[in-house]
Amino acid sequence: MTTTASPRAAARPAAEEKPPHIGLLFAGLMVVMLLASLDQTILSTALPTIVGDLGGVDHMSWVITGYILASTVMMPVYGRISDLFGRKPVLLSAIVLFIAGSVIGAAAGSMSWLIAARVVQGLGGGGLMILAQASIADVVPARERGKYMGFMGAVFAVSSVAGPLLGGWLTEGPGWRWAFSINIPLGILAIAAVAAFLRLPKRPRDTGKRIDFTGMALLAAATTSLILVCTWGGSQYDWNSPQILWLCVAAVAGAAAFIVVESRAADPVIPLYLFKDRNFTLTTLAGLAVGVAMFGAIGYMPTYIQMVKGVDATEAGLLMTPMMASVLITSIASGQIVSRTGRYKLFPLAGMVVMGVGLWLMSSLEVADPTWLMCLYLAVFGAGIGLSMQILVLIVQNSFSHRIVGTATASSNFFRQVGATVGSAVVGSLFVSRLKDLLSENMPAVPGRATDAVDPNSFTPESVQSLPDAFRDPIIQSYNDALLPIFLYMIPLAVLALLVLAFVVEKPLATRVDRDTVPADDAATTERTPATGATPATGHGAAAKDSAPDGDEEPAVTTGRLAVTTATVGAGHHNGASPLADGTRSAGPASSNEAHAGDHAPSGGAHAATAAPSGERTGRKRRGRHAAPRHRA
Repeated sequence: MTTTASPRAAARPAAEEKPPHIGLLFAGLMVVMLLASLDQTILSTALPTIVGDLGGVDHMSWVITGYILASTVMMPVYGRISDLFGRKPVLLSAIVLFIAGSVIGAAAGSMSWLIAARVVQGLGGGGLMILAQASIADVVPARERGKYMGFMGAVFAVSSVAGPLLGGWLTEGPGWRWAFSINIPLGILAIAAVAAFLRLPKRPRDTGKRIDFTGMALLAAATTSLILVCTWGGSQYDWNSPQILWLCVAAVAGAAAFIVVESRAADPVIPLYLFKDRNFTLTTLAGLAVGVAMFGAIGYMPTYIQMVKGVDATEAGLLMTPMMASVLITSIASGQIVSRTGRYKLFPLAGMVVMGVGLWLMSSLEVADPTWLMCLYLAVFGAGIGLSMQILVLIVQNSFSHRIVGTATASSNFFRQVGATVGSAVVGSLFVSRLKDLLSENMPAVPGRATDAVDPNSFTPESVQSLPDAFRDPIIQSYNDALLPIFLYMIPLAVLALLVLAFVVEKPLATRVDRDTVPADDAATTERTPATGATPATGHGAAAKDSAPDGDEEPAVTTGRLAVTTATVGAGHHNGASPLADGTRSAGPASSNEAHAGDHAPSGGAHAATAAPSGERTGRKRRGRHAAPRHRA
């Protein structure tokens, strides 16, 4: 009697599917993500008060830039180190480092100390979101992971709007230092949840693994140069100034040197073979485009709302709530549908279309339009983000084995974060430049004052609303015309992401957690396929593997054991199933007598199926092929 079983079903026992206390573990990881995402925005409304208390207005921007820079640089570092040495200790270390930065920030007595605290926070925060996503991949199979990723995307959406609101409330109430102090109990709660409920198989020590310090240094140098170009260009320095030009040269040179070093490194921080996987490359490019559009819009819409609608910072945050709610609903709903159906490609495609429509709608807003219409357009834009962001992460994680999933997740998020930084900086530069020009054109002439002397930095919502109509209306119109048309320039990014994602291969989502308890061989010395990390098969075994359905080859060859190669393969009894040419398996008779693979194997052993894990050997030979002699233990 012949039965058909998928390679995934034969690869792992059902007992490994979900650990106990998954709900408590997930709640702890949600707190971890909340810590990371809140601190990107919580100080935005508190900065004026902080500067007044500590002084140093010239260094105010570094309170935000320091955190973004440090966290962006550390993302791929945390991903790679956690893949090499284990997720749990690295995640706990990142939380502790983040709490230490929060303690320093709460006690800071000067701007220098505050900036140092933000850098320390960023060094820890860069690993919080990445390692939380990777930890879910450690314990939840890809088929069930969609609903969890949906909630994680919802946390990010909530924090993007709640951060400024919470920062303003704390500043006006107990004081801005509580924006740091609140992280301490939350961090302790996250540590307790991770320590108690994140239980993974221990990784055996492998003294052959080395940390790629050179690659990390070059990555940090190139990323820092790029972020400084985007942050300083057009604001602190002219775009054609020597400082910006030298930073551009440093960014390009650092990136080129990084590629050369990574191609030769034994354990690279961002393995270049990741880009050989089509889904990784396409989703990373799409994520970068989404980051530019998303943060370019989110970063400056609150300013637009305050100036045009005449509300304070708290009300502006509340008017962003429809976008937050839209991201929340679509992110959770899409994740649930993906988990139930196993189909996911449609969601990011639809997300790009909806996001492009939202950008077009927001660009068409006029000053006289009602507030509810603006909120509706923001909700449409948020729906596009919610349909795509976390699904892109899921696609990346489903394309690689557990051995490399942390590195892949971190690398994809790294490029998205770079896109977000570039998008915020470019939109900000264009906005300020256009605003100055429009104010010079629209403002009525004032005797004894040149029209080009108008400084938009001197305007506040309160001061603008107190002006006479002859001055207030041109200012409001200038803000509307300076920002909203920029959203039209972002629509090609949504179109580009849509075209790119159309070529994503919808591989079946894994129904087992692929846990590699033994690290694979060195990536620099053994050629691997990007999706499996296994040595490529040759001969008949390769043909059988190539004919397998997409998504099934990974667990079939990646089980944490060394693969049997064509040079040393031998046939023996099999307690699972033997591969057929159509990618299915026929059940073989179980035997307690294991055969020694490779012992006394003839030179013609290449006729046997290759890349089979030890302990899973062919139980019955196929017609027309010579079986290797059996040797009983």
